Amino acid sequence: MGFPTFNRFIEPILRYLAAHPDGVAAADAHEAAAKTLGLTEEDRQILLRSGAQPVYKNRAGWAHDRLKRAGLSSSPSWGIWKITPKGQRLVNDHPVKLPDDVAETIASSFVDRSLEELNTIRADSSISAEEKTQAISIASPEERLESALDEIRGAVTAEILDLLSRVSPGYFETIVLDVLHRMGYGTSRADVQRVGGSGDGGIDGVISLDRLGLEKVYVQAKRWQSVVGRPEVQGFFGALAGQRANKGVFITTSSFTPQALEFAKSVERMVLVDGNRLAQLMIDHEVGVASRAIRLPRIDSDYFSE
Repeated sequence: MGFPTFNRFIEPILRYLAAHPDGVAAADAHEAAAKTLGLTEEDRQILLRSGAQPVYKNRAGWAHDRLKRAGLSSSPSWGIWKITPKGQRLVNDHPVKLPDDVAETIASSFVDRSLEELNTIRADSSISAEEKTQAISIASPEERLESALDEIRGAVTAEILDLLSRVSPGYFETIVLDVLHRMGYGTSRADVQRVGGSGDGGIDGVISLDRLGLEKVYVQAKRWQSVVGRPEVQGFFGALAGQRANKGVFITTSSFTPQALEFAKSVERMVLVDGNRLAQLMIDHEVGVASRAIRLPRIDSDYFSE
């Protein structure tokens, strides 16, 4: 039959989580799914082509990613998987086996795609699950690779935001300054200083753009769950005025209201960075994120020109 694809791990993991509603270690869920799917010890030794991880653990992880995106499970803490009330209701409604269309929806939906064609295919309710699979499978290798990379980036972005929501406000300020330094602000890390604390006047960090400190960027970092409104952004602008500063960056883990964005546009040299953009910057500049290069071969037609 071949090695089970990631979508076949979805139901075993969901049912294992339902049997342990208080949450389980991810490693235990990996093993439970492997046992349910009949994987041998030899199967479990098979690694990804990169050698980075056993295939079954990788596929179990992606299966859980789909369950989380569908709102059927959660990760209340690092390495712990837990079923949600929605997930428990789904299992209760289907005590023996999930209908094929439900399993397909969990496996193929709730994923942001960059390719317009794949978006159209997946959103078209007139196309059957089998036809969708066939349509997507005939996409070119380049399209499939791009789609896969976007999916991985989306999953990492979500995980970054989840982790940022759990760090202390002080450490979040340090992370923000690390990102700005990696982006090229400050001649050295010593030029990027955290000053947040009681009485900080709304300023959490200062970046010297030159060695003499004649030009500076002031930073405010807010680890918030709720959206940031105009009063907070306007207060930061007032703090900048108090420092006689003309450059400021306001970074949050959440998002900004339209009024806050409009205010920032109305003043000069203030930049707002929301949680999604911050996560993208952390990926691009490898702050708390590790990347690996993928070598894609293609023919050098000039070499074969006689």
